[in-house]
Amino acid sequence: MKCLILAAGYATRLYPLTENFPKPLLKVQEKTILDWLLEDIDGSGCVDEYVVISNHKFAKHFEDWAAQHRLKITVLDDGTETNETRLGAVRDVQFAIDELKLADDLLVIAGDNLLDFSLKDYISYQKEKGSTCVMRYYEPDINKLRKTGVAEVAEDGRILHMEEKPAEPKSHWCTPPFYIYKAADVSLVKKGIESGCGVDAPGSFIAWLATQTSVYAYEMPGKRYDIGNLESYQKVQEEYRGIQVQ
Repeated sequence: MKCLILAAGYATRLYPLTENFPKPLLKVQEKTILDWLLEDIDGSGCVDEYVVISNHKFAKHFEDWAAQHRLKITVLDDGTETNETRLGAVRDVQFAIDELKLADDLLVIAGDNLLDFSLKDYISYQKEKGSTCVMRYYEPDINKLRKTGVAEVAEDGRILHMEEKPAEPKSHWCTPPFYIYKAADVSLVKKGIESGCGVDAPGSFIAWLATQTSVYAYEMPGKRYDIGNLESYQKVQEEYRGIQVQ
């Protein structure tokens, strides 16, 4: 399995902290956001390479960070230099697939989220299902649901319908950006883009894929920290203590 880390955004809501520095390399407690994530994923023993997809503006920061690691980390520069010219998460995934000729199972994660539980059980869940999988958590707040991916889920965990940022959410199941594409579905990213799936939000491809094949949703056993603005960054600094569930 390869791990694709989506890190090509510009984090404009976190300015001035991220005006000249990438959000995934901000520190929470004593580690960068990416180090928290990779430390856990590496413990699963399933990932043999990490691929960080960066914009051109921040690529050197990620290259310097990767050079200090013992893990196999490849940094890809998608060539964009402004928020207005960004490719969008789904096109960045396709860019990585094309550049590295990827055909393995892919763990695709946002580089600016933290979890207080291990991803090991999620990876095991995907192996059991043998299908592309997403994570889900219950969100009671309608306004928050309108800003994220929302899925209708069958009793066995299969996604019946999924939509990014719906005006009228059809369920309370949020789907944060932690996906596992099974190898056979990796080649469908290009088809999804050509079929008109959205490209900005990473869940747009999954929403399309769920209309083509079975996609399952793993219920999160803990909390996700989305670092979207200065207030949420300050909050995670105070609250986050790393993985609590092994």
